[in-house]
Amino acid sequence: MSDDDQRDQTPAAPAPAGPEPEPIRFFGTTWVDHDGGYALRRVAVGAGSIVTAVAAAVVLRLSYEGLEIGNVGPFLSISVVVLFAIASAIAFVKTWDSFSRRPAPSSDEAALKGLKTIGFIGSLIAYFLRCFAEAPGEKLRRAEYERATAEFARRRSARTGNPAARRPKRKK
Repeated sequence: MSDDDQRDQTPAAPAPAGPEPEPIRFFGTTWVDHDGGYALRRVAVGAGSIVTAVAAAVVLRLSYEGLEIGNVGPFLSISVVVLFAIASAIAFVKTWDSFSRRPAPSSDEAALKGLKTIGFIGSLIAYFLRCFAEAPGEKLRRAEYERATAEFARRRSARTGNPAARRPKRKK
């Protein structure tokens, strides 16, 4: 038998019984029922993000001290600090907003990717703070999942029997 014949004989995967929840980074689909170590994952993600933010701040501090040792002047030193502060604030706001709504397809998210990379400390702090309440992005995905589940149930309940077996409507 050829490979094509074998593929034709394999049973097809069963259709899903409803919409599948979208996995969240570091959490998978444990956010749906808060099982599978969900609470431990929230603590680990929160702790990991704050530890990483502190380590990054230490590295930035060492970089700043390198600028001071290099005697580059006050304008450049202050400019670097202001740049990282503004980039971190923008990254925090954009990351925080991404937890509650999806960006529009034509939004400026792609243009701000470099700025968010520079201000990664702000994104890490947003992750840390969001882990106190929920998995980052859980509220958005839960609303989408519940809406899709309700729509699926509504479509399934509208079906009654075999439409071919129905009698034709009487003409008046």
